[in-house]
Amino acid sequence: MAPRMLLSMPLHAITEVYGEAGLRDRFALELESFADDERKTLTEALDLASELHAEDRRVREPYLNHLLRVAIRIIRYYRVRDVDVLVAALLHDAAEDHPAELGGVDPELSHTELTEAALAELARRFNPRVADLVRSVTNPEYDPKRDKNEQYRTHVAEKLDRDPWARVIKISDFTDNGVGVIHTTLDKAYRSAGKYRPLVPTLRELVGRPDTPLCTEAKEHILDQLDLAEERFAAILDG
Repeated sequence: MAPRMLLSMPLHAITEVYGEAGLRDRFALELESFADDERKTLTEALDLASELHAEDRRVREPYLNHLLRVAIRIIRYYRVRDVDVLVAALLHDAAEDHPAELGGVDPELSHTELTEAALAELARRFNPRVADLVRSVTNPEYDPKRDKNEQYRTHVAEKLDRDPWARVIKISDFTDNGVGVIHTTLDKAYRSAGKYRPLVPTLRELVGRPDTPLCTEAKEHILDQLDLAEERFAAILDG
């Protein structure tokens, strides 16, 4: 049994003290109240994410930590128990970062072919809704002649405008990157702040929309987190 103390700890505190093992234990605790078949599906998604991102790092930590925090945040703080959304949260970077491995195809294929193969495999393993959610939070192939961060922000705004459930995943992802911007190197923090700061007003507006499928308390929590992210971005960029 995982130590229940983990349920009272902030996610980045668990990361700092207990690392990946602690986040896995916290995830297991969150899953205790799910039905057996739901736990099985979510465990399969975590196993797949672990396999695909086994060698990936986020500066000082395994990349899987980020995926676990994104999923746990959605369960605990956003009060979402939709298994498809949680599976997509665990695998939200899979089609973007490891399309050939996930799709079982030649890595020399075009960006579009690789992405479609990866999404098709997610639809096969889980269901088409999971694949559609991952598609909505997967970055496209950017035009090298245009500013990459600007293209990223345009893509996010357009996709989330059309897909309310994808907003839930992207906002948790943004929170982990934005509020968590202080948990990295100064160089990475500066680059992240410059990339994400202009998105804060867009996300704030999207969260407040009536069709965003979150309760009032969850929306208020997210808005507080966006305020905190903005404070940290300002400290990094304007300080």
